Amino acid sequence: MRGAHPERDVERTLERSDVLNSGERVLVACSGGPDSVALAAAMHGVAGRREFTLHVGFVNHGTRASAWQDECIVLQLAAQFALPLEIAVLRAGDAGEEALRSARYDALAGMAKRSGCSAVVTAHHAEDQSETVLLALLRGTGPAGLRGMEGRRRLANGIDLARPFLRIPSERLRAYCHARALPYAIDPSNARTTLRRNAVREALTALRPLFPGLDAAVARAADVTAEERAASPRAQLRGAVREQLSKETELRDIDFLHVEEAVRALENGRTGTFHMKAGIALRIEGGAITGITKRETSSDGD
Repeated sequence: MRGAHPERDVERTLERSDVLNSGERVLVACSGGPDSVALAAAMHGVAGRREFTLHVGFVNHGTRASAWQDECIVLQLAAQFALPLEIAVLRAGDAGEEALRSARYDALAGMAKRSGCSAVVTAHHAEDQSETVLLALLRGTGPAGLRGMEGRRRLANGIDLARPFLRIPSERLRAYCHARALPYAIDPSNARTTLRRNAVREALTALRPLFPGLDAAVARAADVTAEERAASPRAQLRGAVREQLSKETELRDIDFLHVEEAVRALENGRTGTFHMKAGIALRIEGGAITGITKRETSSDGD
């Protein structure tokens, strides 16, 4: 679209992110792929405004010969932005997906400790969140798995893992790379559908044209599940809205976004009438629910 700059959302997301602390010393995990290249460049772009101190970490899993190309890209990126870089080479052999993931995070945590960083930042994005939730479902998970990846969690003693891009689609990260003329590599193993995550990725790719809001809906469901498990203030307000509505009508045909609009009104102490569905509205005054208003809907029948 002419005049559009969707890549600006990438830096704006980091500027507003609450999973990163201003003034924090962080290790940016960069694999050389488009997502992590965009992360490293965008973190550098906002570092002055958020007062970040940046280090870059690259992990060579030792599973494919072309990894040296990824390393070259990360070396070039670190040199371009004058960022300190540490490289770790794993001896993974025939290790499975989970073992490789654990070894990668161990290596990144070690880099973070040596560089005095309090967080490792990764480029996990909206599609990654959808894949994580679906994989959890296929394993028969409970609510803990349905919350997907957390925006920030403990990785090791004194080190957190931060994921600021969980609401950003991967195409926007690639657009950022193109707009900034940044080089990146494509991991050929992403096409191997014998790997579980790749098989799930392929299935989701086929579903997205039929469900254009798929990733946003999954991210929203993951956030709601996490809030419900933590019994957060927002979850309690959401429960109050549902309870009030359930006294008068069925909940299943009420759009979630309508409920969230009412929840935000409660949080901000607003007053107004919030339409939930045809004939049903919630009345809020001064940040408190005062009742349901109902009206008859017209019918085309005789």
